[in-house]
Parts: sequence; structure tokens; C-alpha cells
Amino acid sequence: MDTAFKDVPPTTLADLLGREQVMDIGIRPLWDAPRIAGPAYTVRCVPGDNLMLHAAIHRAEPGSVIVVESGDLDYALAGGNVCAVAQRRGVAGFVLDGLIRDLGEVREAGFPVFARGVIPIPGTKAKGGALGEPARVGGVLIQPGDIVVADEEGVVVTPAARQEEILAAARAKLAKEAAESLDAWEENHRARIDKALRELGYDG
Repeated sequence: MDTAFKDVPPTTLADLLGREQVMDIGIRPLWDAPRIAGPAYTVRCVPGDNLMLHAAIHRAEPGSVIVVESGDLDYALAGGNVCAVAQRRGVAGFVLDGLIRDLGEVREAGFPVFARGVIPIPGTKAKGGALGEPARVGGVLIQPGDIVVADEEGVVVTPAARQEEILAAARAKLAKEAAESLDAWEENHRARIDKALRELGYDG
């Protein structure tokens, strides 16, 4: 079912789920990556250290999105080889509350990475952290298996327990929007805005 979410834009999911499930604007695509969607493989790294992400690429299931809580803006969590191995193992992409390096290699390989930016110096691989436990990434608390959808519009997380409900609602919303012409949308929009203005006491 999580693969079906690849057809659902983050904008639609955000309308259904609300602000608390949408990551902050600092988590963005580092190149013109396609939309990714998949169950979260959650990681927590100690700032300045990337050991747990490097462990995760060998443990995450194919199709999963590796999400990392780090908050570190001084050292890279991953580079070209880590991304290449993750890609080879079928990982859908990375969503990192932190930085990477070797962006040119990552872009050339076509591996989707959503993160806060790029820095050329790597972190250490000496400290613990957590794998498969709740992680807070971009302000959103993510449980293992939650559905992560990310593209140029942003990153939205659907709680695993609600995925059937949200997918059905998203499909219905998209079908309704597809059936509505721009003329009809404009007419309904104008009526709604005029009504809101009247209720606030605006005339004309």
C-alpha cells in the first residue's frame, strides 16, 4: 500500500493531515529529485556522528525511506558511497535533519536526498544513537513504518495506523479536483472569498 502513496502529492496529504505532519522548510530536495514514498526506517544520530545512518543502509528494507534525526549543521551524515550503497540495496531515499557531502556524485547517481544542505567534512563513526525507534525530523515525530512522501513541495508523514484512511481520502480528493474545470473552481472560489469578506464586514 505504501507504494500507492507515490501517486499522492504532499500538498494533498498536507490538506488532510494538517501542519503537525509536515516537515519544516529547511528539509528540502538537494537536487531535482523525483517524488519518493515509502515506510520510514527511523534513525537517531548523535550530533557530529553518523554511525547509525551508516548502519541503517545495511538494515533498511528495500523501498523504505531512511529518516534521520540529527540536528547537526557542522558535519555531513553521508556521502556519495553511502548513498550509492543505499541505492543499490533498494532504499527509496534519505530524509535527513542534517547535511550530506558529495552532492555531485549523489545527483549523478540519481539518489533522492532531502536534507538541510551540504558540507564537505564528514562526522565521526564512534557514538551510539538509535535504529528503529521514534525520531523527530524537521519537527515531525516519526514512528517506524509511518509513510513518508517527499518531493519539491515538501515532506509529509502519514501515521502508519491511518494510511488506509488517508490514502482513500487522498484519492477521493484528487478525483474530485480532476473533475472540476478551472472555470468552476474560479466561480466557487470567488463565492467563498466574497462570503468570507462579507462576514468580516467588508463591502464591494
